[in-house]
Amino acid sequence: MKPDVLNSLFLRSYRDARQRFLSLTQERGLSVTTHDLGVPGRDGEALAMDVTWDGPVDASHVLLTTSGVHGVEGFCGSGVQCGLLASGVELLKDAPDTAIVHVHAVNPYGFSHWRRVNEDNIDLNRNFVDFDQPLPQKPDYAALHALLLPMQWPPSEANEFAMRAMLTEWGPRRAQLAVTGGQHGHADGLFYGGLKASWSNRVFRSVLRQFTVHCQQLAWIDIHTGLGPYGVGERIFACNDGGESLTRARRWWGEGVTSVTTGSSNSIPMTGPIQMAVDAECPRVKYTGICLEFGTVPSAQMHWALRADQWLALHPGALPAQAKQIKADLLAAFYPDSDDWRQRVWAQSLEACAQGILGLQSDD
Repeated sequence: MKPDVLNSLFLRSYRDARQRFLSLTQERGLSVTTHDLGVPGRDGEALAMDVTWDGPVDASHVLLTTSGVHGVEGFCGSGVQCGLLASGVELLKDAPDTAIVHVHAVNPYGFSHWRRVNEDNIDLNRNFVDFDQPLPQKPDYAALHALLLPMQWPPSEANEFAMRAMLTEWGPRRAQLAVTGGQHGHADGLFYGGLKASWSNRVFRSVLRQFTVHCQQLAWIDIHTGLGPYGVGERIFACNDGGESLTRARRWWGEGVTSVTTGSSNSIPMTGPIQMAVDAECPRVKYTGICLEFGTVPSAQMHWALRADQWLALHPGALPAQAKQIKADLLAAFYPDSDDWRQRVWAQSLEACAQGILGLQSDD
């Protein structure tokens, strides 16, 4: 895809990205279901989760795409969804009884405000837990919390030395789980899973129920950024069943599909990922899914940007110049301003979606 066309799809504000998504659905004559969040965006705009259906309304085979589960990562996912809308007729021409459902901006607040979390500081991929059961305790995170988010920013050398010493003692795997696995004990902390189902959680579950009424086979590609080598889209297995479903995912998307449970992924097992909703809301559907995770910057830089952004949220009186730099660093960590990166994202996303549609046909 030519850079000028690509740049018309991959935009740099939620308001513009949403408008482009909606205008493309209108051009295609597709209907949109809009779920309003009811709080203002960064520029005072309305915030919403928008859903469109491309293909036969009673299709038994459905490819689902989701963007913006982690707000600021939505710039990438929205660009992909806009490209897919422009290519929808071509994608589905040899796929009878198949539709594509795009859920745009699962977390519109974080998308608009350049935050990974939602309006309640909740990481949505740690929020899809059973809140009727005791929530997991995370003592490792509790031990790190004050070091991750010190009173001053940048942190002191003593703070960083103490944190590195603790993480080194634990080793890479335990350290990564401690920081990013999800926690429910510090509402002002990082990777917070919340104490109840968030607005996005509730609305997305209703979307799943509504759009899988006729569905027998569901392929789901959930688009993320921030982990792995620059511009490389890791295909991470995203189902509960690691047996038949993993075999099917690798048949559709290649043997390179990784798994968080075996340690082959750049990601780790987390509490309450959004895919947990499938079993509860559409248990009769044969489901196969991946997270498509595009690398941006080195992990240390990405985590530094997340810590800084959370510190800023806790210190709204920070100097304007510092606040501006923190937000710019966060955006750069999850959405590189590079034609080369966007081109790689688009090519790999289009391939993955075409493979998902083909997989739905072959596994009928």
